[in-house]
Amino acid sequence: MCYRNQGNSLYFPRPLGFVKSTPLVPLAWETESHLHNVVFRDETQPCPLVKPVKSPPEDEEDDVIKCGGSEPKFRQYLPYSVVKAYLETGKIEKDDWQVTPGIDEDQPWTIETRSHNSIEPGTRQVKDADGYFVENAIRLHAGWSLAIGIDKNIETPTTLRLGGEGHRAILQRCDELGEQWANLQQISQANFKSQGKSIAYLVTPGVFERKQKSPLHSLCRAYPWEWKLAHTVNQNQTPGDLVSMATEKPVPISCRFRDKNETNKSIPAPQVFAAPPGSLYYLNQPRSLFQDNEQTQVNKWRKLGYFELLWIRFSLNNLSN
Repeated sequence: MCYRNQGNSLYFPRPLGFVKSTPLVPLAWETESHLHNVVFRDETQPCPLVKPVKSPPEDEEDDVIKCGGSEPKFRQYLPYSVVKAYLETGKIEKDDWQVTPGIDEDQPWTIETRSHNSIEPGTRQVKDADGYFVENAIRLHAGWSLAIGIDKNIETPTTLRLGGEGHRAILQRCDELGEQWANLQQISQANFKSQGKSIAYLVTPGVFERKQKSPLHSLCRAYPWEWKLAHTVNQNQTPGDLVSMATEKPVPISCRFRDKNETNKSIPAPQVFAAPPGSLYYLNQPRSLFQDNEQTQVNKWRKLGYFELLWIRFSLNNLSN
């Protein structure tokens, strides 16, 4: 997303590996935690996340963020400047979590519930079948827009179709937003090339799907299938680099297939479930995605903007400063 009223700025979903403003870390990386002596966990699952030992007490943290005695409001979308600092330093300052006055950084939209009636021709009665339905319309607040990356040169302003109901959106080129995204990509790629503990920050939904042969079906899960857990070691599997992750409920996505027999016609495809943007993945060292390979069929998801990861170098010492 982007906000335009005070200069153009990209906004990204908040990283999910935080409790209020306190970052969480894998228990395996916080060697001084007393929880090593009391926690029993399933070794086939990602490592639990805990607060750093040197993090401030929760009541002290609230005192820092509260303003005028009111309950603190935390950003649910972080501006480009905060995300850039996160990639460069590996931390987000407490003040950077506060909502900017006058900007709806907690929820920059309103949900409108609208009912629709279909009338039987020649009567004033609602149709018996499919005559009534309700839809939720998402209306962005003033100053907010959707931001998308396009790899083709399109003359703007122009209009494009948004969704399946014939709705239209105005498309306007913004070089400033492109420069911000390119800058984040440059920092992220430099972090990816460095070895050592890293955090992968998912900024667009990630569809991690794998087809099963027997029985024939597909499974979606919250992290890439090619990323193996670091602590899962047996005779048939070598250890991987994925230590833990922070995520929440999946995002359902309804897809469509292009009909090969007819031009410009598509048919419904099975629904998939994506890991939500903001998910964090903690790895002992960076790992690429199978979807990045342009020769694979799933690379089509990447071309549509899914699976975008920003990489952060992890240091426990940075979190306590």
